[in-house]
Amino acid sequence: MNDDFYMKRCLVLAKKGLGYTYPNPLVGCVIVHKSKIIAEGWHKKAGSNHAEREAILKVKDKSLLSNSTLYVNLEPCDHFGKTPPCTDLILEMKIPSVIIGCLDENKIVLGKGIEKLKLNGCKVKIGILKSKCLNLNRRFFTFHQKKRPYVILKWAETSDGFIAPKESDQGYWLTDPLSRQRVHQWRSQEQSIMVGVKTVLNDNPKLNTRLWKGKNPLALVIDTQQKLSNSKRDYNLFKRKFITIRNQNKEENREQNPIKTKEILDQLYDRSLQSVIIEGGGETLQSFIDTDLWDEARIFVTKQKISDGLKGPKIKRESVYGYSKIKEDTLITIYKDSIISNKD
Repeated sequence: MNDDFYMKRCLVLAKKGLGYTYPNPLVGCVIVHKSKIIAEGWHKKAGSNHAEREAILKVKDKSLLSNSTLYVNLEPCDHFGKTPPCTDLILEMKIPSVIIGCLDENKIVLGKGIEKLKLNGCKVKIGILKSKCLNLNRRFFTFHQKKRPYVILKWAETSDGFIAPKESDQGYWLTDPLSRQRVHQWRSQEQSIMVGVKTVLNDNPKLNTRLWKGKNPLALVIDTQQKLSNSKRDYNLFKRKFITIRNQNKEENREQNPIKTKEILDQLYDRSLQSVIIEGGGETLQSFIDTDLWDEARIFVTKQKISDGLKGPKIKRESVYGYSKIKEDTLITIYKDSIISNKD
């Protein structure tokens, strides 16, 4: 067994925290003694033990640690937050070797953990399965590097490119029930979910995770003209917490100056939201594509044909990362950033 094997295990462990660790990153840790894993841990939620501490505390015979290697997909922290620095515990336990997937891009961490470990005699190796480690924490890195949330676009379309017929009753579905359950799983993994006000007025969505056990994302509605708040109808969103996104400059004419995608993401960043999944409508999705402010697209293509209706968003599909089948539906995944989509 080699470094790649143990780092892959760190990634599997880290992913268990997806949807629960915000604003913290996803981190998994494995401790190896004489080619045998003696402890594992992962960060379960913000405020709980970090992965390194979780794994170290599970080692019954602490004397083994002075002759062990600690694997972790992200640089150990060296600052006090809700928990003490992981570097202090690693050094206290006299762990001689630490192998790291990638650096932590948060400025309060970046490089400091590695520097402290090295200065105190710990052997440090960096960059094992680096692209996979970056990919796992793409939400966290996008937030800290680009000062905006990680943007996921999601929609379903027929084989002839329509997202809905011209006229339809609420509850019209293109995709298979299993695909819809997958979408609810995705929702549980993101901090927020956003739609345009037309989607709320026409479809009355719940934007929750009722088909999957998990946390509901914060619901966001782009409503520059306050159509939703002025409506007398009892919408599903009124039964839960949601936020309307409006122009920051209230004096602007809302008809002539619709809210801009960058301004939307600035507002989400100010709310410390690291990720958003945008589920409609077509105009909203297209606006993020046209301004190049998106990171990932997940498109369900069904076997249905409509022949006439609302056309789906136009997006370049030359860089498709993968295709997968969910019963009769085809799921297309596209990453805009080639670094994220790299495979080790």
